[in-house]
Amino acid sequence: MRYILPYITTAEHYGIKVMEQNYQLSGRIWIEGPDGTYLGAGRVTLLENIRDHGSISAAARAMKMSYKRAWNLVDSMNRQSQTPVVELTTGGKGGGGAVLTASGIKAIACFRAAHRDFQAFMADRSEQLNL
Repeated sequence: MRYILPYITTAEHYGIKVMEQNYQLSGRIWIEGPDGTYLGAGRVTLLENIRDHGSISAAARAMKMSYKRAWNLVDSMNRQSQTPVVELTTGGKGGGGAVLTASGIKAIACFRAAHRDFQAFMADRSEQLNL
């Protein structure tokens, strides 16, 4: 009677360390409007910086973004929103500024809630990956 031994082909058999693969889903979300992107992570950060600094130029500096780019993003959000998300204040001795409107505050809250839900979904689905 002959016995056939199984041929061992595992990497461990040859002294090769096999790393466990921990895959996870990754992605980004944004809210589309009639003219393209309405809100995304960068735009929301810009709105938060306008809220915190009181001006578009200071918010842009905080993000290392040009004033023109920040202005274009604010203009795009204002045009796509039913009511403006940012209002400009006129200059004076201290100069002008910018403030978030109720729509701007609501937009931030809405995006942050959707982003939290998206992150939770991605984490849950990542745990289910079996590749």
